[in-house]
Amino acid sequence: MREDSILKQWRFSIPLLKIIQRTLLYVLLIALSLIFAGPLLWMISTSLKTDPQVYHVPPIWIPNPIRLANYPEALSARPFGLYTMNTLKYALSSVLGVVLSNSLVAYGFARIQWPGRDVFFFICISAMMIPFQVRMIPLYLIFKELGWLNTYKPLIIPTYLGMPYYIFLLRQFYLTIPQELSDAARVDGCSHLGILLRIILPLAKPAIAVVALLQFMAAWDNFLGPLIYLSDESLYPIALGLRQFRTAFQEELMWPYMMAASTATIAPVILIFFFVQRTFVEGITITGIKG
Repeated sequence: MREDSILKQWRFSIPLLKIIQRTLLYVLLIALSLIFAGPLLWMISTSLKTDPQVYHVPPIWIPNPIRLANYPEALSARPFGLYTMNTLKYALSSVLGVVLSNSLVAYGFARIQWPGRDVFFFICISAMMIPFQVRMIPLYLIFKELGWLNTYKPLIIPTYLGMPYYIFLLRQFYLTIPQELSDAARVDGCSHLGILLRIILPLAKPAIAVVALLQFMAAWDNFLGPLIYLSDESLYPIALGLRQFRTAFQEELMWPYMMAASTATIAPVILIFFFVQRTFVEGITITGIKG
């Protein structure tokens, strides 16, 4: 009788223990989410405040009144429309270059047998270890000799020559596609380019989406490259435009305006991620697990 009672108590305690564990897990995840989202929430909150509210102690997270006028006033202070168009031209051109070049190079490393393939792949991957700061001066001198300074060529054309990280990412995904598909296509007379276009790329859409989105975000946020190669303000992308916006205010910098401009400039990236997040997460999962 006593054993039955202990057994019932033990069976009752298992669901209760699971509920407690799940509750603690959710509390932990919510706390971590708030920590990581804190800077973004602070930026959005500050963009809707007045100056006195910014310096209020303790901090005010939900301003009252909400000052929406910060956005039109901040965006009219500098030509943010021009900055946005420049960034879109640069970002979309580099995304096209990255997708085209890295898809081809990754296919060569993953699906074609040729002498020295693994050695060249090792050399290619090793290039990831060299930071941009080391290559900055040689690249600047080369582009200067080519007459590419103060144009978008130094920022766009290198993306059409392959980038090690994206090559590695796509190669790992291509290796997970069964070789029998390529063999069957070869038997039917399909060339390597035909196999890539008709078989590999349709199956690699999630990985291609990951590469495209990563490159778009990298181009959108790129500050150092445009700072080095561009001197004409009419060519500035958003990253440099924000720097100009801050410089224009100098000592009179008003945080609500700065945060309003910053929120407006990152909104397109957040919207794009919102619409493609499912494909992006799927691509990251597939390449992470099978790579």
